[in-house]
Amino acid sequence: MAKAFYVPGSDRIYIVLNLFEPDPWRSVAHSLAHYWMNYNYPPAQGWFDEGFAEYFGSMRIDNKGVDIGGDPEMASEWYEDAFENLTRNPNTPQSLTQLVSSPVWLNMVDLFTMTHDGSGAREGTHHTLYYAQSWMIVHYLINKNKLPETGVYFDLVLNQKVPVEKAIVQAFDLTPATLEEAVKAYFHSLSNLGIAMDRSKQPLDQADVAQPYHLAAPFGEDEVGMTVTPVIDAEARAVIGDVMARIPERRDQALHELKQLTEDPKDNEAAHRALAWDHLQQKKFEEAADELERASDLNARDPWIWYYRSVLKYRRAEETHHEMQGLANMMQDLRAVLDWYPEFAEAYNMLGMARVEGGGINSALEAQRLAISLSPRNLEYQFNLGQIYVAGKKWDQARDVFTRLKTASVPQVASAAKRQLDDLASLQKYGIRPQHAGESRPPEGAASAPPAVSSSDDDDDDNAGTPPKPAPPKPGTTGPVQHMKGKLVASDCAKPPEAIVTFLVGMKTYKMHSSDYKTMLVIGDEQFSCEWRNKIVSVNYRAIGNSGGELVSVEVQ
Repeated sequence: MAKAFYVPGSDRIYIVLNLFEPDPWRSVAHSLAHYWMNYNYPPAQGWFDEGFAEYFGSMRIDNKGVDIGGDPEMASEWYEDAFENLTRNPNTPQSLTQLVSSPVWLNMVDLFTMTHDGSGAREGTHHTLYYAQSWMIVHYLINKNKLPETGVYFDLVLNQKVPVEKAIVQAFDLTPATLEEAVKAYFHSLSNLGIAMDRSKQPLDQADVAQPYHLAAPFGEDEVGMTVTPVIDAEARAVIGDVMARIPERRDQALHELKQLTEDPKDNEAAHRALAWDHLQQKKFEEAADELERASDLNARDPWIWYYRSVLKYRRAEETHHEMQGLANMMQDLRAVLDWYPEFAEAYNMLGMARVEGGGINSALEAQRLAISLSPRNLEYQFNLGQIYVAGKKWDQARDVFTRLKTASVPQVASAAKRQLDDLASLQKYGIRPQHAGESRPPEGAASAPPAVSSSDDDDDDNAGTPPKPAPPKPGTTGPVQHMKGKLVASDCAKPPEAIVTFLVGMKTYKMHSSDYKTMLVIGDEQFSCEWRNKIVSVNYRAIGNSGGELVSVEVQ
């Protein structure tokens, strides 16, 4: 049986520990280190993330202090067989200490430029020179107080696009070869690592070898408090089912057990929540809504229900590219969620996109910046920030965001950012985006595009059309073309071909005039219809007064 396992998720993570084993949490320390890095440290390169995760994984804690710096992948080559005889295992993998003891290392520039999935969720073996060398470099940087220089290095490489070799020289004042020699010399100074490696090869009782660094405990035993909350059996089973449903090979069994719990005469709110989350993952929005309604009937004050209701609206808008339904209630739910859990980055992200949908640019920016500060590596949040800048006509800021993202390591994000950059010139000049034969979708999880941007399903970057020019000003109207997104409430076509169109944006009503609605430019439909009611549209117009204007074009969302 495993000592522990780690189950990631966009709503929460589960860490399951076998408390019959000593220090079971160390089995998930590597994944936990990635989790903390993702939510606390700006984007870095793979070697740094893996090196930090391995370094953190060596930590040992007791009531007297913290030991750190040992080899997290060290295992004894000897074990007791069924007859309690000491037996050597010839297949014991090499430890990190053995790997870096080799005189041949990966070239420092090559190591620093290797692409690597730093999610920490599904990694292969850590018993490779890549992990070993990364571990020792981070070991050196931390204990030689070179993390400030490391931050300078990442700024040079990732933000200023300085080549790795030059960035190493500028940041550390060392050539790559000299840095490698410094790390090797540091490794050879850590004698305890060599002693632990020798012990692992001997058929002796494996007494602990002191780790390279010892820190005093940050607090004493008397300062540790504990709160115990009773959990009824049915609720505990629902939580276990939720965990299992997130593991592909266990999902079918888990869903069967969760459905059984909901059929119990006492019913089970936690089971309904778990089923709703699974439906959301499968994009079964109606089924998810039904489960959340049943859960709310059982406990309307559960913050997780408020959160999942918001996720439902957000993901449905993402999938259909339509407005978010029940926007006011969604924002109310999210504010309640953030009162309950003020460091919930995803709740801030959804609140930001809901606010821009409702026309609140400044409040949307505030929420989105908070989401990024809490999860600085999330590319979706950064992409959404760029979309909010576009909606607010903050062209320079939007251009900066999408310029950074167009070189992102995730192809889908890079493609979407490039398209946004291509559209900015037309949006800024004409107030409308160019029509494309194909357009990349936003990053996975991004909501429908805000006011000045729309999106479709294709990824073809080679078929971009030329931007349509706005219609010439009508007699009596002057000034620049302006853009607005809102709800088309009604149209008065009593004097054809003229039309008076009523728009609702937030709490304000606008009256727009078209001298000839039959020839007006319409995007997203064949032509304007006087029968349209309660449609979400984007309009380009020339203002007349504070609440009116002459229509130039209408884009149906």
